Amino acid sequence: MTINRIPPVVAYPGKSALFITLGIKDNETAVAEVLDFITGFSALIRSLHGRFHDEHFNALMGIGSDAWDRLRPAKPKPKELVPFTEIKGAKHTAVATPGDLFIHIRADRQDICYEMAAMIHEILGEATYPIDEVSGFRYLDGRAIIGFVDGTENPDDERKMDYAVVGDEDPLFRNGSYAFTQKYLHNMQAWRQLSVEEQEKTIGRRRFNDIELSDEEKPQTAHNNVSKVYDAEGNELKIVRANVAFAHPSKNEYGTFFIGYARSFAVTRQMVKQMFTGNAEGHVDRLLDFSTPVSGSLYFIPSPDLMDEFDS
Repeated sequence: MTINRIPPVVAYPGKSALFITLGIKDNETAVAEVLDFITGFSALIRSLHGRFHDEHFNALMGIGSDAWDRLRPAKPKPKELVPFTEIKGAKHTAVATPGDLFIHIRADRQDICYEMAAMIHEILGEATYPIDEVSGFRYLDGRAIIGFVDGTENPDDERKMDYAVVGDEDPLFRNGSYAFTQKYLHNMQAWRQLSVEEQEKTIGRRRFNDIELSDEEKPQTAHNNVSKVYDAEGNELKIVRANVAFAHPSKNEYGTFFIGYARSFAVTRQMVKQMFTGNAEGHVDRLLDFSTPVSGSLYFIPSPDLMDEFDS
């Protein structure tokens, strides 16, 4: 196993990002063209790497459950790849939305992200149709648009692969990853009306220096409390978050594009379930009073080796 044959799920996030969600048209020609695109995806990435090797360019692609069934009928499928179903709590809902292909592009320059996206559109032509596209950016020192550092709960660099990449538990899909995406919109008017102290209690961390609140200070409904999950032995389970801020100030639209890359989607789903329906103590994530998901989809990111042979 070599690092260049694993999708860049733990790569440097870049200063710009582009998230593209596509549907595959309902005809055999479209399926054939998408298969050709998937098998040529690694070559497309290498092409841009050669042109912009100093700009931290990388890209990866995920495939949804329904699309997988159409593209590889009667062939094995990743164990946990199923259509995401909504998680409905008493007050908030993690919605489920469609998506056949998900492409995550990132670089230090926005024009490189555009270049990759334009090439994708040119190659896929009439085979797909757009569902959503979000252009994100690194906000200040890696903060969400609500002002707090994002991704603090990510595992240490030396452990990220252990949490994000499939291993021997599903050998046919080793070196792949599950990607769960949600597009959140923030009610910034309501958020800004909170004092800094109340914002910190909502997140569970200090806004200025990102230090975690003490157990005495932190409410049970704090985001970084409710979203934590553990195994049967009490060990904390983690995913690799690659969240990015996006905004259209003239439209009063401010958001976070959440991505959780995981070795097992069951971990991500449990995190989301606790946030929306309550953890073991029944506490729901207070942040959801200010942040509403308008999308929710699950994809599997095949290893580059599998993608190269996806049509076989």
